[in-house]
Amino acid sequence: MTSKLPTVKPETFAAQAGGDIDVETGAIVAPIHLATTYIRDPDNAYSKGYVYGRPDNLTVRQAEAVITRLEEGAATLVSGSGMTAATCAFLALERPAHVIAPDVMYWALKLWLREDARTHGIEVTFVDAGSLHDIAKAVRPGQTKMIWLETPANPLWTISDIAGAAKIAQDAGALLAVDSTVATPVLTQPIKHGADVVMHAATKYLNGHSDVVAGALTFARKDAYFQRAERVRRMLGGILGPFEAALLIRGMRTLHVRVAAQVKAAQRIAEHFARDPRVVQVLYPGLPSFVGHDVAARQMSGGFSGMLSIRVKAGEAAAVRTAAHVNIWKRATSLGGVESLIEHRASIEGAGSPCPTDLLRLSVGLEAVDDLIADLDQALGANS
Repeated sequence: MTSKLPTVKPETFAAQAGGDIDVETGAIVAPIHLATTYIRDPDNAYSKGYVYGRPDNLTVRQAEAVITRLEEGAATLVSGSGMTAATCAFLALERPAHVIAPDVMYWALKLWLREDARTHGIEVTFVDAGSLHDIAKAVRPGQTKMIWLETPANPLWTISDIAGAAKIAQDAGALLAVDSTVATPVLTQPIKHGADVVMHAATKYLNGHSDVVAGALTFARKDAYFQRAERVRRMLGGILGPFEAALLIRGMRTLHVRVAAQVKAAQRIAEHFARDPRVVQVLYPGLPSFVGHDVAARQMSGGFSGMLSIRVKAGEAAAVRTAAHVNIWKRATSLGGVESLIEHRASIEGAGSPCPTDLLRLSVGLEAVDDLIADLDQALGANS
């Protein structure tokens, strides 16, 4: 494969998946490499760089190259899920390790940190990650190895100051990791703000079609931490399959146009329902009244994501009833796809969730925004 796009803008690189042309056939869509094993040279070497399918695959490398370019990092490791990528980031730390994480974050990862991390020599302090003061206060000199942020943070869309947290991490000799799934590299590039590693649940916006489960870690440097993370993925067999990698590449070709449309629609939906008397609160960083709006405006460009939440004034039962009466919005978990999704998040997260019981999480897709507003409007009307 020969790349023709070394210096173009990220959206051009993504649209052409790096611009590689298959030397054998001239195909502009790269072939999928399915081999699990590779021929050895007569001198016993592997001159082409591939030995076995568990640690490496060319189709996976191509997906990694696109993400690395989008995040302007040094290297990317793609894995079989967002959870695989996130746990890999923690397991690559030198132990014992103290880490700081948000009290509002992706619920499955919070459960792992709360219930499983200690068995791996990792101790966790949860803080309000929207407060630099609280992050700094939680640092244990000589012990804290990582500060983990998620911004905007699911499902309350808390905004963390990446540059401010990077300074705290640097002063403490710790790494800063950012789950940027919701922002996407279209809206935020955390490495530019001082992050050491960026995580994506690539299942979501990067793929964008609700047909691939994948995760990614992009590193600011190919350093010892990167090498440990690479080893964790290799030894635990966490690599993404080649079919899934090809679909991920397919999805990223349209990432910029999808996100631009979703952001525009989410902003309009947020503004519309912020005026609705049946809604007690709209949580969306694009609203000037939202706590964290100014920080979001500083570190996000092109919009404030395609995610928002609404709190139904009549309470939990009314929120569940609203979700039950939608027609266009789909009652399903996940986010970032071309179809719009609605979810009563507290019932998914269960006991201990910081999510209000009257909250509905909305993932805005690519349908006509007027249809989405009308559908949610009539569903809210089911409570009257």
